[in-house]
Parts: sequence; structure tokens; C-alpha cells
Amino acid sequence: MTPSWKYWLIGGLVVAVLAAAIYFPILRRRVKRAAKLQQQSEEQARRELTQPIPINPSDPRVKAKVFWVSDAIDSTLAPVTVELPLSNDPVLRSKQVLNTLLAGPVDAELRTLPPDASLLAFYLLPDGTAIADFSEALATSIPSGIVSEQLAVNSITRTLEANVPQVQRLKILIHGQEVETLAGHLDLAGTFVVNTKVAQEPAKPTPTPSGTDQPAAAAQTPAAGPGTLTATRTLGKLGQSESRP
Repeated sequence: MTPSWKYWLIGGLVVAVLAAAIYFPILRRRVKRAAKLQQQSEEQARRELTQPIPINPSDPRVKAKVFWVSDAIDSTLAPVTVELPLSNDPVLRSKQVLNTLLAGPVDAELRTLPPDASLLAFYLLPDGTAIADFSEALATSIPSGIVSEQLAVNSITRTLEANVPQVQRLKILIHGQEVETLAGHLDLAGTFVVNTKVAQEPAKPTPTPSGTDQPAAAAQTPAAGPGTLTATRTLGKLGQSESRP
């Protein structure tokens, strides 16, 4: 092999190394972008399966109030009137208004819940206690801080209060599990008061046949079906404390 061929070979190797050094970072970015798009597609597909609630065309259109962040005063909520076909069934109605809340307002900066969060399940027990099971994104994607966490829960409870009078209290689960806090600050161990009018009413004693007043016996929860077994077990551990966000 002549010296000129050696130079050509060395030159070719240098060009190949330079080309690889330039192309590999581009390839790495493309792979990361493709993985991100795939993750977003999977998340969107999951949301399409879990979030939308079938709308019955015969349901009356109602002017519902949904609470998002106020565009005039920071860190406060303001009701936005949205005309929706809402079911008379309190569970379906709750899902419909909460999914509207999750979808967010036109101005994304005014949303209170993460865009990738979804409502996985919703139960309503006979005593007016509701259990809302949200995806993990509600806890992992929300900005950590007491203000943002409080606004998120407030927007949920106030939206339910304005549209579903049957809901009196709310227990929030994350992916079917009880968690201590939402994102490190707001306590989720207990329940949140939704219907403030009911919460402010004094307890009424139940008269006994002898004419003396004694505390009413604790209500017995009817046997739950398979779909509400987890929620019922959760409520059994809540205790008596309630908080108003």
C-alpha cells in the first residue's frame, strides 16, 4: 500500500468520526423526541378510555359553574358558567363536571389541575360522602406548594358543590390508593367538606321512646358491590375529621 492510500484511509476515518460526532447527538434527540411522543400518545389513549363520559342527548342542557383560577386576582378561584348536558344521576353528573374541570379553560394559565391528570373512578355513598379516584398525574404533575395544591382541591370541591347537591363530603384517592398529601403539602388523609350548608347545620339528636335525647346510632353502610368495595374500605379508615379547603 502506497503512502497516498494511507493518507486517504486516515482521512476517511477522520471524516467518519466527525460525521458520527455530529450525527449521534441528532439521533439521540430524535429518539428522545419519539419516546416522548409515544408516551404522550399512550397518555392520550388512556385519557380517551378513562375520562370521557357518554352524554345522553336527552339530558337537559344546564348552565354549570366550573371553578378555575381568576384572571383578575392571583391565587383565587372564579366560577365560569359552561352550558353542558348534565345527567340527573349524581354520580354521572359529578363525572361530567369534573371532566370539564380537568379539560381546563381556554386560557391554559388559568387551569387548576394538570393537563395529563384524569378521573379514574367516582363513587357516592348513601351518607353523601364521595370518593374521587384520580390518576397519579394529579400528584406528580401539579406544582408542589400549598397554594397550588389548595387551589386544585378547592376547584374540585367548589365545582361539585355548585353542581351536585347530593355530594356533602369528598375523599380523594390517587390511583386507587390513599396518600398522605397531594404533592407534599396539602393533607389528603381525611375528607373535605363540599356542602357547606349541611356542614354548618348542628347535629339533630334522635328522641328515644322514653322522651330523653340520646345520640343517634352510627349509620350502617349497606353491603357494597365489587365496584365500591375499595371505596368503602377506604371510608372505614377516615375517622371523624373533616376539613374545608
